[in-house]
Amino acid sequence: MADADRRIAHIDMDAFFASVELLRYPQLRGQPVVIGGRGYEPERRADGTLVFKRLRDYVGRGVITTATYEARAFGVGSAMGMMKAAKLAPDAILLPATFDAYRHYSRLFKQAVASIAPDIEDRGIDEIFVDLTHVEGETRELAARIKQAVFDATGLTCSIGVTPNKLLSKICSDLEKPNGLTVLGFEDIPARIWPLNVRKVNGIGPKATAKLASLGIETIGQLAHTDAGLLQDYFGAHYAAWLARAARGIDERGISTSRESKSISRETTFERDLHARQDRETLSGILTTLCARLADDLKRKGYVSRTISIKLRYDDFQIVSRNVTLPLPVAGADAILQAARECLKRVPLQRKLRLLGVRASTLEPPGAMVRTPQPVQGELFA
Repeated sequence: MADADRRIAHIDMDAFFASVELLRYPQLRGQPVVIGGRGYEPERRADGTLVFKRLRDYVGRGVITTATYEARAFGVGSAMGMMKAAKLAPDAILLPATFDAYRHYSRLFKQAVASIAPDIEDRGIDEIFVDLTHVEGETRELAARIKQAVFDATGLTCSIGVTPNKLLSKICSDLEKPNGLTVLGFEDIPARIWPLNVRKVNGIGPKATAKLASLGIETIGQLAHTDAGLLQDYFGAHYAAWLARAARGIDERGISTSRESKSISRETTFERDLHARQDRETLSGILTTLCARLADDLKRKGYVSRTISIKLRYDDFQIVSRNVTLPLPVAGADAILQAARECLKRVPLQRKLRLLGVRASTLEPPGAMVRTPQPVQGELFA
């Protein structure tokens, strides 16, 4: 096979946000800890000891950002509603997210990897793909060296899968978590990959998983041996062909080291539903904060934006969005706020709101920016 000689690593930090918090609070190691919500900082007693909030103390509509493996043993996981999680693990420690710290440790771990293997595809705050094909060293020893470099730089563990392609490496980095190291070749696919559930393949979502299960296809091995015509009947030619290739571990994608951002966004889910009139002051503060953070993101990534959008989720879970394309690109918080308010004029605000978000798109380098437009009257949430 043409790509059999490639060595592609997927590096995934272990329970990243929770692990960063455990650096701050090492006394919580070994305990179920959930990260999410706001305003749940531990209280410091007069004697210097800390009193931590419990998940049962939470009231609101937030979702879990991440959880330690001890908390996951109770069925608690990322993106689960906090109130639902409280029923499963009421005694779990609850900590708020501290994103500045997560970004700091993300930079440290990526710099540590780059010092050994510079060809990196950034996939998010806690995971990267790395091309090791032309890096000197035996595969397992090289991966172990990267793991040690990450630990030395951050005090955190990561899990690594090394295979001939990105699809297999993504699966393998999860096989021996936490602090795992899995090296796999094409010859290992029948024993290591085929017994896994099809959901382990990145790109097979919940709906496809359910449809495959209705056909009696639950494992990757069963998918690999399914008649191509049957798959095409149920999934269409394009997706069926991809399913067949993925089940056999075929993935010819290379490492993309210069992925351009298409948009940058900030959003928040409220602790309680808010009304545009009765809660105008609160919403104004939230919108201003979101725009300021979005402006910081644009500055940090070196972009200006010509299109600003807002996103609203009502109390009945309906989602609406509006955008405005500006004559001149913007990057400052005030200009983004003005554009967001212009968007808000075009949406009905009779129902209560659960979520508010702001997005910057049509991104470009800052050379085109001359000046930002002046404020106008009639602003909402002002």
